[in-house]
Amino acid sequence: MTAAEQTQIFTVRPIGFIRSPYAERKDMPRQPSDSDALPAELQVLPEFRAGLADLQEFDRIWVLAWLHQARPFSLRVTPPIDTAEHGVFATRSPDRPNPIALSCVRLQSVNEETGVLRVERMDLLDGTPVLDIKPYIPESDAFPDAASGWHGRARQKTKSNPSTPDRKQESSP
Repeated sequence: MTAAEQTQIFTVRPIGFIRSPYAERKDMPRQPSDSDALPAELQVLPEFRAGLADLQEFDRIWVLAWLHQARPFSLRVTPPIDTAEHGVFATRSPDRPNPIALSCVRLQSVNEETGVLRVERMDLLDGTPVLDIKPYIPESDAFPDAASGWHGRARQKTKSNPSTPDRKQESSP
């Protein structure tokens, strides 16, 4: 790796912002699938609204966002569903070297004129900057037989021992 590659800096700008019922990290779900079907909105900035054409044809979308309330990161973390440390890149900790979120949400409606997307199953805080939106395409995005590593083992332990509490997100990333 060259010195130039190691020092590259990228500039990203939001295409919109999240409007959700979650004001603080402690209140939000860990994953979109953990959230109630509470409505949320993604508000797209005027200069990007033309890019919403045809999006309403999809049931789900991927939302890439900047985790603006991320805390300083550690390269080793203990996830809420496990007692062992793992590398941050083997977890979904929001506290990362580049705090980028990837959320798959259910798309309810798209208003191209106002730039408002109504969604469900949002796991992002109110005011979160959105970097990009992509359609969820089942044939390309679903891999039900993929190995889930330590997470699958920890989830199995939790299911087989219901008295094992799932630690709160606030206590650990």
